[in-house]
Amino acid sequence: MPGGVFELPQKDSGKTIKELIEELEEQSGDTDFWNNPAKAEKVMGKLKALKSRYEPWKNLKSEIEDLAVHLELANEAKDESQGPEIEEALKKLYDRYEKQNLMELMSGEVDINSCFLTIHSGAGGTEACDWSQMLYRMYLRWAERRGFSVEELDRLEAEGGIKSVTCKIEGNYAYGWLKSESGVHRLVRISPFDSNARRHTSFASVYLFPLLDDSIEVEVRPEDLRVDTYRAGGAGGQHVNKTDSAVRFTHLPTGIVVSCQSERSQTMNRASAMSMLRARLYEHCRQEKEKENERFAQEKKDISWGNQIRSYVFQPYTMVKDYRTKAEVGNIQAVMDGDIDMFIEEYLKSCAG
Repeated sequence: MPGGVFELPQKDSGKTIKELIEELEEQSGDTDFWNNPAKAEKVMGKLKALKSRYEPWKNLKSEIEDLAVHLELANEAKDESQGPEIEEALKKLYDRYEKQNLMELMSGEVDINSCFLTIHSGAGGTEACDWSQMLYRMYLRWAERRGFSVEELDRLEAEGGIKSVTCKIEGNYAYGWLKSESGVHRLVRISPFDSNARRHTSFASVYLFPLLDDSIEVEVRPEDLRVDTYRAGGAGGQHVNKTDSAVRFTHLPTGIVVSCQSERSQTMNRASAMSMLRARLYEHCRQEKEKENERFAQEKKDISWGNQIRSYVFQPYTMVKDYRTKAEVGNIQAVMDGDIDMFIEEYLKSCAG
């Protein structure tokens, strides 16, 4: 286990994580610190995030040193009975090291942020709408496993399932974990909608956008926006359906469209829609700067055959295969219940080279 990982450099400042923590702790101890609650909350949030990244390494290093002393004493005493216990402890430490090393692959500017997830049905008609609903459930179950909170912001129902849906997933590193899911997902199965029980192929696209905080500036000029309000559909009570509470923003220069109808208040829907728009614009600008990056090129492809990042096969055999990393598993039911960490981890490792 390389010792250097315990003093992690911060790329933008040249300071180690430990130095940054000490700097922020010094700021928080200032007598005037809480005079600006918004700024103080931002500093404390950054401090918490840095500690969550640094302290596991610190604890791991300490436990490795303790185990080394234990091994040295056992060798001096020629006590072979300690071997199995030391070996088991070393294995656990190595597993923790591997998991923590994986977290270091999520050191991008917005990897620690919460995110928006959008699913659109593609080629396949009713089948594709059902497939979109299945994918949505998969991500909800994944978020539940991690203790993340999910808020549905917009949904367009269709025959057999969902035409499109957008939700907000809140939790540390939600975007870092899920960004690899952006792309086209392909389903192969015997159709429950086909009376002849034929095998069908369906497609759905998944898009991930980071929820931005105030530290990242994205300019949205009022003259670049077209704002439409309309009556929300679906659940929400009579008030939701009788007023023009739903909001749709169209960003004219880019053509990006976002909408929100989850809240009873138009003001709250506007705030949520603006947050989504800023996230989409951030990704748009990032794509323009990194056109060579395949992660973002996936979002520009058709939702159809030949463009998928992953296939989910129910018949004639069961398999889920990721075409970017070649990772595959046979237990498709576990995957549909949210067990997708293996695919995410393999993608992160492949990006690290």
